[in-house]
Amino acid sequence: MKTPPSAKKAPKLTRSLAVALGITLVTVGMGSAQAATAPDPVKNPRTQAIEQPGKVPGGFASWKELLATQEKLVKAADRITAAAKEQGGSGYAGVIAAPENHELRVYWKGGTPKRIAGLVGELRRDVPISLLPAQYSARELEREMARLIRRSSDVITSIAAKPDGSGLAVTGADLNATRSGITDSAVPVTVEAGVRPMLTTRWNDSPPWWGGGAWNSPGGGCSTGFAVTYGGVNRVLSAGHCGAIGNTATDPTGEVIGGITQDDNTRDVLLIQAASQGYVFNNNVGSTSPEFANPVVGTSSSYVGLWVCTSGAYSGTNCSIQVQQVGVTINVGYLITGTVRAEQSAHTNAVGQGDSGGSVEVVNPANTAQVFAAGVNTAIDGGTAVTCTGYVTSGRTCAWRMYYSPWSNATDAFPGIAIVLG
Repeated sequence: MKTPPSAKKAPKLTRSLAVALGITLVTVGMGSAQAATAPDPVKNPRTQAIEQPGKVPGGFASWKELLATQEKLVKAADRITAAAKEQGGSGYAGVIAAPENHELRVYWKGGTPKRIAGLVGELRRDVPISLLPAQYSARELEREMARLIRRSSDVITSIAAKPDGSGLAVTGADLNATRSGITDSAVPVTVEAGVRPMLTTRWNDSPPWWGGGAWNSPGGGCSTGFAVTYGGVNRVLSAGHCGAIGNTATDPTGEVIGGITQDDNTRDVLLIQAASQGYVFNNNVGSTSPEFANPVVGTSSSYVGLWVCTSGAYSGTNCSIQVQQVGVTINVGYLITGTVRAEQSAHTNAVGQGDSGGSVEVVNPANTAQVFAAGVNTAIDGGTAVTCTGYVTSGRTCAWRMYYSPWSNATDAFPGIAIVLG
């Protein structure tokens, strides 16, 4: 069993601040790691269902029922987006998974190709699907996003295409400056001010390493994400801003996890070469006890409307977090692409400093003691700061709005990467 955080000296937490373009770049600094003075703990393999608190949206009797509907919508969306890609993407605008409405919404510009229409008809036998018109295609919006970033990245903190194809959603620290920077946009743009993306264990893990545990590097204190294989070798997935190739990752007791062998900062993913196992640490939401582990049974795509949980070594497990935007480029002093914006529905903590690289998971409706890997924590919106939860509740910043790097960022950065199943 892991050594409880109360049984060892808490790491010193500090903020490393770099102010650039009005955006604060934040990492959790760690004091000198405590030397390991005892043998590795014996892992407790006990699993437990992840119970999501609060009222279940959409009139569902339980979160399990909602997640079962969500799973059907995601599988249908995966087939539609894959078919759209094979068609060359022309006309495809986006998808919204709306489990609360028992519906998948697919947006398309112009006439729907016969193959797509046929696939939608087939999928409707099992999933309610609305095929809706879009003003712009995803490709058109992505081109305009890229142009605005090149022209006005100094006043944009995030930018994303709207999944209904109606235009772009832009955020900035200063409303007037951001509006001035996008006045020549070729598509409609909504502007939201005050959004400030900030880069964001369990505490004594041992080989084989699990997701959701604490690790340190010269970049500061972060969390592990998921066990993966890459190039036929076991590794641990985490956030790219947490370290660099050649750094050595250790746990808070000083035990070496492994060296960082791959790093892609533009997608905010990295790989640590280490013996790893397909489990993620979790705990009851709102409490660090009891602590348990959940096997990873696959991966999940991310769509607007998806409900996820997070597992970070500092904040612990938090749930009732819903995806609001996908394909988001955020500016944290440099650009990170392809992220997902999500919000805790009750505006309590989603993630905080030190949770970077930690697991973003979807609970398996067929067995709520299992999870699917959705991505790893990247950043928080400092403008939505709330009281921290978990193992370290002071001396750091937490927020109800977060950004994560989805599984697709890992597969784009590291072709051939595969999740390790528990």
